[in-house]
Amino acid sequence: MKIKEINRMVVKIGSSLLIDKDKGVNNNFLNNISEDILSLKKRGIETLVVSSGAIELGKIELDKTKEKFNLAESQAASSIGQIKLINSWKESLSKFDLNAAQILITAEDTENRKRFLNARSTIEELLREKYIPIINENDTVATSEIRYGDNDRLAARIAGMVAADCLILLSNVEGLYERDPSNEESRLVSNVEIIDKSITDMAGEAGELGRGGMITKIEAAKIATKSGCQMIISSGRVKNPILSSLNDGIGTVFQSQNKNLSALKSWISGSIKPSGEINIDNGANLALKNGKSLLSAGIINFDGEFDKGDTVTIKSRDKEVARGLTNFNSNDLSKIIGKKSEEIEEILGYLTKTEVIHRNNLFYSGNMDED
Repeated sequence: MKIKEINRMVVKIGSSLLIDKDKGVNNNFLNNISEDILSLKKRGIETLVVSSGAIELGKIELDKTKEKFNLAESQAASSIGQIKLINSWKESLSKFDLNAAQILITAEDTENRKRFLNARSTIEELLREKYIPIINENDTVATSEIRYGDNDRLAARIAGMVAADCLILLSNVEGLYERDPSNEESRLVSNVEIIDKSITDMAGEAGELGRGGMITKIEAAKIATKSGCQMIISSGRVKNPILSSLNDGIGTVFQSQNKNLSALKSWISGSIKPSGEINIDNGANLALKNGKSLLSAGIINFDGEFDKGDTVTIKSRDKEVARGLTNFNSNDLSKIIGKKSEEIEEILGYLTKTEVIHRNNLFYSGNMDED
């Protein structure tokens, strides 16, 4: 993707780039990024930043050096460090006449449709007012059950939320390698058209990069590309890393899919915590592939407890093929599995919808992990 093709961009920055464990915030790096953002602004490109670093800064402030923190300790550290983090961003951006705004988001804010739309409206208003949104997960209130745990997937979800054209994950490595990058024979993968099993296997070979490892970056790529956003993994340890990635083609580019996907289906496709799982037969899978709705007759069984309107995954032969918003809660669905549509009213005593998931509320992907 050439720089002129981008109107809106999300940049995710990991704590290993932002934080010097001995000194705190790496202000030289921040200024380098802020300079890039100004250059993008002059080209008419809006930029949002997903920034890690609050917990690490809090640890430094508390002078706690142990490797593992429990949830309460991490939340306290985040509360302390977030103030220093956003102040550092504000100071750096102001040197380039740019304004910063802070947004703290939990996983629930992106998984609940109403809260998702509210967060999107807030971000859109900040962009209209020419502010640079600095976004982080709200670690101070998120629990282990309802948190992202890494900012890679959060950044991908944000990119889909704001219909960004490009997501850049700045890392301490140059991109995705065929295997462990410490192996001299390992080659950098410059372009990925489809994220299949061979790509996910490479991520496992590449090993972990801390809290947001290469595997989470591939998961982020799945979320971003399904929503029509191109994603790039590139090194943050070069001069002007954003511009270098865009202008010089540095890093690994994951090509976008579904560029004409509706906003609703984009949101459905990127869900990180579906409420349940529905297993369907081959006939139903073929119907979904051809753009049809999911009917009760094609359902074999399901797992989980969910309410009407919740996002569920749809599987065929143990492989995920789709996601959608269910018209029935799990209790009612259990009574109509395998039944014909005309039998639903007699069984349940009511009829609002004949489709378990309507095609307008369904995203069909096929199996992205097949060989």
